[in-house]
Amino acid sequence: VQLQESGGGSVQSGGSLRLSCAVSGYIHSTYCMGWFRQSPGKEREGVAAIDNEGSTNYADSVKGRFTISRDNAENTLYLQMNSLKPEDTAMYYCAADLDFCGLSPRYNYWGQGTQVTVSS
Repeated sequence: VQLQESGGGSVQSGGSLRLSCAVSGYIHSTYCMGWFRQSPGKEREGVAAIDNEGSTNYADSVKGRFTISRDNAENTLYLQMNSLKPEDTAMYYCAADLDFCGLSPRYNYWGQGTQVTVSS
């Protein structure tokens, strides 16, 4: 299983970005998938997760601004990010796991990350 993120970039505060995560290799639709982020000197933190039935979970810091979704037919995970703030600046990673679903970085499969930079 390989995960590849795209869609990162630089945006001004209040702007929007949409991240995508393309999944290749065998991955059953029952996998849970999530988005994480990490800034220099900080631990990796969970941003959002979505299970195979579409139930979602968000970090308090992004609730109401970010939306996670998945297209199982296309094997793609998305993160729509609106009202971006400078504190959202980080490397964003997608992850997948068959047995675990949540905002803890306990997933088995990880992408390489895509950088998001928000300027004030």
